[in-house]
Amino acid sequence: MSSLFDLSGKVALVTGSTRGIGRAIAEELARAGARVAISSRKADACEAVRVEFERAGYPVLARPCNVSRKEDLQALVDATRDAWGGGIDIVVANAATNPYYGPLTDIADDAFDKIIGNNVKSVLWLAAMTLPAMASSGGGSFTLVGSIGGLLANNVIGAYGISKAAGHHLVRNLAAEWGPQRVRVNAIAPGLIKTDFARALWEDEARRAERIAATPLKRLGEPRDIAGIAVFLASDAAAFITGQCIVADGGVSIL
Repeated sequence: MSSLFDLSGKVALVTGSTRGIGRAIAEELARAGARVAISSRKADACEAVRVEFERAGYPVLARPCNVSRKEDLQALVDATRDAWGGGIDIVVANAATNPYYGPLTDIADDAFDKIIGNNVKSVLWLAAMTLPAMASSGGGSFTLVGSIGGLLANNVIGAYGISKAAGHHLVRNLAAEWGPQRVRVNAIAPGLIKTDFARALWEDEARRAERIAATPLKRLGEPRDIAGIAVFLASDAAAFITGQCIVADGGVSIL
């Protein structure tokens, strides 16, 4: 492996990492040499992934965490630091929610508040819990998994898109604030990826066919398509990249 992509000795924390994009990111970070803390709301899912990672020989910590609860996030951060007796070098904020599909003007207040709370406020909390320590230890990488929904209008997941647009701009502001202290903050904007989270979109045959037809690469994305970008952004290969949103959508947004 090129030393540019070698994460040996690094500690990484990935939220929402027991399935889908988050799971793929955690696995590829571990494959690149990082010690990885995985989390999701369900303890049994965390335990199952922990067993698989340990069987593969990856150093891993698994802890349940609901990112909408500030105390849960802090406990996850503290446990990650305690597990390996040092700081956190890499953070990937992947956990997100989307409980509503439909017109924006019909969304209930509690659903909108949940989307903004989970997808924006929790990311800011996690940044506040980790970026200062990264800065004091010489630098680090914080990556948000955003969405092309934060770049393009959508008549089904508009509220989710609003939250991701806010997340993308949060990344730019954090990058400007923390760049002088060698902390890099970036985002990835996936297109339609075949995950349980997006199942309502890609299981719809008409919608899936329409998306594939509109995609230059003529396929839907897979979680591993996003994981490689996360490893890149965490590594020295991306040492001069901050405040950016890397789009990975098979070309949908260029048309």
